[in-house]
Amino acid sequence: MNPLAIVGAFIITLSFLAYGIASISLVRFKIIGVMVLTTMSVGIIFDITAIVLMALGAKGITFTFHGMLGAIAFLVMLVDAIWCWKVFFTKGLDAKARKNQILYAKLAYLFWVIAYFTGSLIIIWR
Repeated sequence: MNPLAIVGAFIITLSFLAYGIASISLVRFKIIGVMVLTTMSVGIIFDITAIVLMALGAKGITFTFHGMLGAIAFLVMLVDAIWCWKVFFTKGLDAKARKNQILYAKLAYLFWVIAYFTGSLIIIWR
C-alpha cells in the first residue's frame, strides 16, 4: 500500500474520532458549544487532508463505490458543520440545537460511519 494512502487512512481515523465526539456531544447535550464546534471543525480539516492523501496514494481508478460514498459523506458532514457554525453565529455560544438539526447530525454521523467502515473493509480484504 502506498505510504500516502497509509497516512491518509491514519488521518481519516482521527477525523472519525473528532467528528464522532462532536456528533455524539451534540446529540447527547443538544447544545452547540465550543467543544462541538472545535471537534467538528478539526474533523473536517482531518477529513479533507485524508481525502487528498488517499486520492494521491490511490492506485488506478479513484472513482469507486467507496470514493463516491466517502465524497457524499464528506459533503453531509460539511453541511452539518456549516449548520452548527450558522446557529453559533446567530444564537451565540451554547445555543440549543433544534430537533431537526439533531436528527440531521445523527443521520450524517451514521452515513459517515458507513463510509468509514466500507473503506476499512476494503483495506482488510485486500
